[in-house]
Amino acid sequence: MNAIISLCHFCEIHGPQVLFCTQPSHPQGIEGGVSGVGVVVEEQYNTMQLLLSRTQEQDGAQDLKSLVSEPSTPTPSSGNHCEGCYSVKPGFVSHDDDVKVSYVSSRQPHNREVFSMIRQACLRSLTGEVCPGTEGPIFFGNDQQGHVISYSFHIKDFQARGFQRRYSIIIVMMDKIYLLNSWPFLVKNLKIVVEHLQEKAQKVHDVEQTKSPREPNKLASFRINPKPARSLMELTEDRNIFKILHVSFVWILKACGNRITESLLEGPPTEDSIIDMEKQEETEEGFIKLFKKDDTEEDIEEEKETEKEGEEEEDEEESTSAVQNIRYLLRSLGEKKFHILAHHAVIGNQIIVRGALKPAVKAVLSALKCIVPKGCCRVVSYSQEYEASWKCNFLGLAPDVHIPNHIMATEMFVLVEVISPEVDTTVPTTISPPGLDQLRECDFSLASPTTLPDKGPAVLTKMEMALKNENLTQEVLEQYLICLKEEWMNKVKVLFKFTKAGGSRSEEDTKKLLQVVGAQEEDKQLLKFWMTGLSCHYKTHILSTTKSHH
Repeated sequence: MNAIISLCHFCEIHGPQVLFCTQPSHPQGIEGGVSGVGVVVEEQYNTMQLLLSRTQEQDGAQDLKSLVSEPSTPTPSSGNHCEGCYSVKPGFVSHDDDVKVSYVSSRQPHNREVFSMIRQACLRSLTGEVCPGTEGPIFFGNDQQGHVISYSFHIKDFQARGFQRRYSIIIVMMDKIYLLNSWPFLVKNLKIVVEHLQEKAQKVHDVEQTKSPREPNKLASFRINPKPARSLMELTEDRNIFKILHVSFVWILKACGNRITESLLEGPPTEDSIIDMEKQEETEEGFIKLFKKDDTEEDIEEEKETEKEGEEEEDEEESTSAVQNIRYLLRSLGEKKFHILAHHAVIGNQIIVRGALKPAVKAVLSALKCIVPKGCCRVVSYSQEYEASWKCNFLGLAPDVHIPNHIMATEMFVLVEVISPEVDTTVPTTISPPGLDQLRECDFSLASPTTLPDKGPAVLTKMEMALKNENLTQEVLEQYLICLKEEWMNKVKVLFKFTKAGGSRSEEDTKKLLQVVGAQEEDKQLLKFWMTGLSCHYKTHILSTTKSHH
């Protein structure tokens, strides 16, 4: 736990004073081989009560005259402090070999900035901040001076005005959330330490009270002229009281640090991740199998498609290469032609890439897939015959495959011709990402019977701007495209729930919803197409939830 615990005292002569501080530090800051209070760092005791009961029977702590230097902050001279302001000199240390951390206790922190924070917290703890009742915990602080849990209390002193002295234990930490989450644990154990001190002081007070003069005039003069403050060791008659505080504070810091640990939490799975999970199923034997429809005539006809799609697994492992390929495609086609091609892709029109060089055809398809959600991608990477758009929206064709006339007249598609020179395919090209060498050797032509709107979807505009930004690395660009797709898939989810699961909706209601989610008229076709890419899990959940409500 990266915090500092301090014992503070309100001196009637010198005001609020810091008596004793315990803080963690790295071992290289302390030279020597003293093991300190091993019982604490080894965590032999699970509770503070057991620790306090056993600590008094041990003498494990050692004075560190040669190990702990004098505080770098100015310390009061002998004329500026009294016995009540005294604790230990120079202090104690405990080493935790498991995590390579040392816990150092001294009168003041060695760092000037830390001392300033502790001093400020001490002043507020004993003068400015008031807790409910005469003693107890309170929280205060800010991001500049640190956040503080202060436990104020009184120690019996028969020679003091009012027969008691005011003390506080403060825990200063910069992490507000961590400190507040630790409040129950810290307050509980600070209370145990305080009660232990009060119990010792109460016994001394009772003994002194029995020995004190009984005459009223002597008692009155004694109250008028109280003696100077006595040290905590004298008030408790325990010369090892600061050793006990040392092991107690170390135990609190270590136990609290082990109690709450930070862990990296992954966010909810993206739609692409859910789509990937839905494509596979684990059997009772632990094997992974792909989802497969019942065999039909159509499935038999599509067996050759499965063979072609088997090569697509490599593309998933080369997403960064796909990003590099799409950037090259943008430069090769030019901004205007690339915009047309990408516009067709994001609204669901069939993308047909035809060419003799199979790796180049696959590289173009793989590149375009990175701007479309996975659930919307139905791919036939390379075929010897035309496949209908309802089967695939990304289609790779051999150069001699002709598109039927009725398709040319009616279908919404764009044809990309990959014009490649004669190359020696026996020469391996493994230096560049897959397909990039072939793309560099090819020319491209674009043709489509479809007329697109002048203004494209907003998400496409953002994607094109990112692709043209050369300051973005391949990895950053890849993550940016993922975030953009997920952002718009969230809009699609809202629209799906609104239209499919919410009953009949008017055109006016839908228009208002689009305004709420930040979509315009030019985005409607994209949203409608991307809705087909929602996972079966999400669709089933929304529809079943809606039915249960009705």
